[in-house]
Amino acid sequence: MRQRGSYAKGLAKRDEILDAALQSFIEKGYDRTSVREIARMVELSQAGLLHHFSNKEQLFLEVLRRRDEQSISGAADRGVHSVQGLIDAIARNVDQEGLVGLYVVMSAESAHTEGLAREFLEGRYEWVIDDISQDVARMQEEGEMTLTVGAHEIASLLVAAADGLQIQWLLNRRSVDMVEQMHTLVNAFRL
Repeated sequence: MRQRGSYAKGLAKRDEILDAALQSFIEKGYDRTSVREIARMVELSQAGLLHHFSNKEQLFLEVLRRRDEQSISGAADRGVHSVQGLIDAIARNVDQEGLVGLYVVMSAESAHTEGLAREFLEGRYEWVIDDISQDVARMQEEGEMTLTVGAHEIASLLVAAADGLQIQWLLNRRSVDMVEQMHTLVNAFRL
């Protein structure tokens, strides 16, 4: 019985670390956030924090995984990722400027390096595009979307547009309405 309590405390501390890391990454960015600083925020030594996460990169990836899990909870009625789910995610991102910027930077850096971040992002893109393409295929079968472009290609274009719009939005928030522009793109594929 004692192990269960220790296990639950360990999980609670892990969640606390992830919350603190997310906040610090958002406020200061990945490069300006230190493991030591996050450890201090959750009242652990650096070694104590590294007991839960082996390094800063793993901590960051767990923050992204957790964010993905939170964003898809309650989305069972429309699938894990869908066309509308992508638009909903973009709408949520408007309130998470720091995380959007961090994700853009990490994605770009991962394109030129091997490692955990690249593996995570490659797998995530494959998963998201596959899920969205299933939703597009359903919409095509129901006569809602054009058949002149394949479902996988439409899904890939939507994800690419979402990523590109995030960069444009980060550079000029006042003139880029990511949600409206995604609606415009999706409507271009509708019948």
